[in-house]
Amino acid sequence: QVPPVESGGDSVQPGGSLRLSCKATSDTFNSGCLGWFRQAPGKEREGGASISTGSGLGYYANAFKGRFTISRDSAENTVYLQMDNLKPEDTAMYYCAAFRSGGGCSRLRVSDFGYWGQGTQVTVSS
Repeated sequence: QVPPVESGGDSVQPGGSLRLSCKATSDTFNSGCLGWFRQAPGKEREGGASISTGSGLGYYANAFKGRFTISRDSAENTVYLQMDNLKPEDTAMYYCAAFRSGGGCSRLRVSDFGYWGQGTQVTVSS
């Protein structure tokens, strides 16, 4: 499989919004589950949100619940992450990846995902 390509990262002020895009090949998209992860400087990569590309059902880690929304466009083989009310602690490199094997789409374990994209930088500061 070919890694997906992320885009949409930017520098914004606290309280702002961004929409990240994860464009995948049809094979990668149809693998069944794509997820968004992030890694801040000096910290480990953490799972944020994932989506079943067939049903559209989304799953969220606690840090992403309430302010972030994951969605997909099957016609475009693209998964989105809408991020609202951004905070400085959301500053990180955001990655998209496809589920390979393990605990399932909802568990958002980094080790269960592969075919990592290059990431897109989100910076939140005043």
